[in-house]
Amino acid sequence: MATIDVPLHSAKLEIRKLAPALGAVVESFDLAQQHDDRTIAAIRRALDENLVLFFEDQSITPEQQRDFAARFGALYVHPLYPGQSGLPEIMILEYDQNRKGHNNVWHSDVTYIQTPPQASLLYAEVLPGIGGDTLWANTYLAYEALSEPLKALAGRLNAVHDFSKAFRPERFAQYGIADRIDKVYEENPPVVHPVVRTNPQTGRKALFVNQNFTSHIADVSERESRALLDFFLDHLNQPEFQVRWQWKPNAVAFWDNRWTQHYALSDYFPHHRRMRRATILGDRPV
Repeated sequence: MATIDVPLHSAKLEIRKLAPALGAVVESFDLAQQHDDRTIAAIRRALDENLVLFFEDQSITPEQQRDFAARFGALYVHPLYPGQSGLPEIMILEYDQNRKGHNNVWHSDVTYIQTPPQASLLYAEVLPGIGGDTLWANTYLAYEALSEPLKALAGRLNAVHDFSKAFRPERFAQYGIADRIDKVYEENPPVVHPVVRTNPQTGRKALFVNQNFTSHIADVSERESRALLDFFLDHLNQPEFQVRWQWKPNAVAFWDNRWTQHYALSDYFPHHRRMRRATILGDRPV
């Protein structure tokens, strides 16, 4: 068991690492409690070091989830997924015999906006008896595993991220909001981000393309775009970069959306899975 602390005699956390690439369990920590700034700083440092943190045996209300997430930044309201009643910042991801899960692709959340989220906080409210694991991948490692010529090439490229790539009209119909398609598309036009994103604090670089929202590489031919994007996406999907989490009831995952991707297994259909997510806005990738 390792401990994490930050300067100025701040709070210590008990950390149990799960995989060499990323991922750690924070032991004996109650997210429902009021935490001082030093404790929040310790969580932030642990997240910087491990990229995804897991908290088991939690009992948090939607309001407590919102309030904890808001300690790290402003929260995003999703234009498609339903929110918790009275709490639009808490989005509901719910699947059952009538709605099959569709997040079983490698992706980062909400990269279709100019300032994609820095992090997400996901609470397991209802789980199937078996299945429904989630995997995360370290995109720093994916970049660092490239050869030097490919690092140089990737560093000169930009890519287009498009809301409509993942959220097709039938998805709107699924949630009973087909009448909002034009308005939501208009409010979420495609954006351009660098293929290689740099951490401004450390200078460390990471690949920043994903299956859900990256539609194409900018300023190259369609054929070149397809070849480059297919290569980068396939390269990201290596077990050495990953950790796999088997959910337990009332567990929470808190991950850095800038330097990771995740994949939610959809192997539990037709059983019921209901998760609550708070999404914390970030800054513009550079």
